Amino acid sequence: MNRSPTAILQISRRAALALTVALLGACAQMAPAPDPLPSWNEGPAKDAIVQFVRKTTDSASPQFVPPAQRVATFDQDGTLWVEQPMYAQVAFALDRVKDVVKAQPALANEEPFKAVVTGDRAAMARFTEGDLLKIVGASQAGLSIEAFREVVKAWAATAKHPKFQRPYTELVYAPMVEAMKYLRANGYRTYIVTGGGQEFVRAFADAVYGVPPEQVIGSMLKVDYSVRNGVPTMTNAPAVFFINDKAGKPVGINMVIGQRPQAAFGNSDGDQQMLEWTTAGAGARLGMLVLHDDAQREFAYGPAAGLPESKVGTFTQSLYDEAKAKGWTVISIKKDWKRVFAYE
Repeated sequence: MNRSPTAILQISRRAALALTVALLGACAQMAPAPDPLPSWNEGPAKDAIVQFVRKTTDSASPQFVPPAQRVATFDQDGTLWVEQPMYAQVAFALDRVKDVVKAQPALANEEPFKAVVTGDRAAMARFTEGDLLKIVGASQAGLSIEAFREVVKAWAATAKHPKFQRPYTELVYAPMVEAMKYLRANGYRTYIVTGGGQEFVRAFADAVYGVPPEQVIGSMLKVDYSVRNGVPTMTNAPAVFFINDKAGKPVGINMVIGQRPQAAFGNSDGDQQMLEWTTAGAGARLGMLVLHDDAQREFAYGPAAGLPESKVGTFTQSLYDEAKAKGWTVISIKKDWKRVFAYE
């Protein structure tokens, strides 16, 4: 059959277009997928996360986990952001003491507030856990839930870490944020399970970690409901309602989530029971602990693995030994992370 030059030209163009599309498709298939964990060095820690996600999300895998059961929990202080030389919430509460005393002048002559107002560092160094709880409780008592979150946001926008001289919200570990995003991209719900104050962390968790307020489980003060000037209001009270630390973490997880997580990430003795509870379940489980062993880029403390002792974020040798015995992965900041913070 004879074809006109115009028809032949049109056929040639269509053939060329089809060939181009086919070549582009082939190139796309050959191109490697982007690394979901670029801030991690290649090694057993990174491999543990990747392999866990692959075997729990592949429907052909015998360790496949249905989407409804995909839950991963993360401690915050020392696991998601810096906790040395003191927990961020303690720094916040200390900064709030002057405002608290201004509202309640009688506290100026009461300890532990008197030591903070007068700058008595020797007395502050002797603060007990009970003293710190009083200060933390007072930092939010009497404020509505909404008002307290605004106070926290304002503090976070201006307060700077004493070593790094950057806002605390910039001192978030880039590798851990990547791990959270990677898990979420594969159908996991990520929860923050912290010994810190629940409302304190809820003030910034969504903006900083992509974790909505309802997926933050923390220590709680008593909250009172009342109607003020015709407006229903939830107000913080100074009394402790629940401490979400150590054995309290599995309790808090069960109370809020109602199921055992598939993966848990922590960094200290306060996370031991959360990892025990998580990894005791059937099927694929992932337990990971961050070991702070990089004094140059961040901090070095343990006392596990011969590191200096610390009362903040204590990682004991017994926890380290348990991790090795139970197959939990110990993440070395020095060896496993290409960078610690996103700004590096």
